[in-house]
Amino acid sequence: MIEVRHAAERGTANFGWLDSRHTFSFGHYYDPDHMGFGALRVINEDRVRPGAGFDTHGHQDMEIISYVLEGALEHKDSIGTGSVIRPGDVQVMSAGTGIRHSEFNHSKKEPVHFLQIWVLPDKKGLAPRYDQKSFPASEKRDRLRLVGSPDGRDGSIVIHQDTAIYDALLSRGHAVTHALKTGRKSWVQVVGGAVEVNGKAASAGDGVAVEDEAVLSITSRANDSEVLVFDLA
Repeated sequence: MIEVRHAAERGTANFGWLDSRHTFSFGHYYDPDHMGFGALRVINEDRVRPGAGFDTHGHQDMEIISYVLEGALEHKDSIGTGSVIRPGDVQVMSAGTGIRHSEFNHSKKEPVHFLQIWVLPDKKGLAPRYDQKSFPASEKRDRLRLVGSPDGRDGSIVIHQDTAIYDALLSRGHAVTHALKTGRKSWVQVVGGAVEVNGKAASAGDGVAVEDEAVLSITSRANDSEVLVFDLA
């Protein structure tokens, strides 16, 4: 089964300083047919005006991953972490027993464009933690680069869930494949460009749900197409 979740079908929220697109139900947007996919609960594509951002707020029992597409995102939290996230960086925050944080556009002049991804943890009550790593474009060029995993293998960030996240930056006409073990499924989020996922066309902002397929094949139909691939239990 391969099903495309088109970008134009996503939920929307616009508060002036924030323009957000929700792949799955989130906030005031509720769609019983799109409550998540496996352990993947949220994919929000956010654009934040210069100097604006999310005031301090709390989370609990969630793996929260931020991936910046353009600009820079500033992060501060209640466990003493302060950082700036830029394109190529992958940030994870385990909310666990409870954490408070804020996220702001680091620039006073340029907007920031990023993905906020939530993954349900494999257990509740974990100790809150923060991690951030950078993955150069050269490591993602025409290949699937592991950027998140349960065990941190290959230098990936640790996610407390049986989920692997891959990033690929694909040249026009280039294809990558990924074998899916029995009982596993995949979500492909098209970050930029245009691709075909097992023959199904998808472009920037689209998501593709893949189930009951032994192999995932992604072919770029544009220059510098970028995809995030989630391998899910």
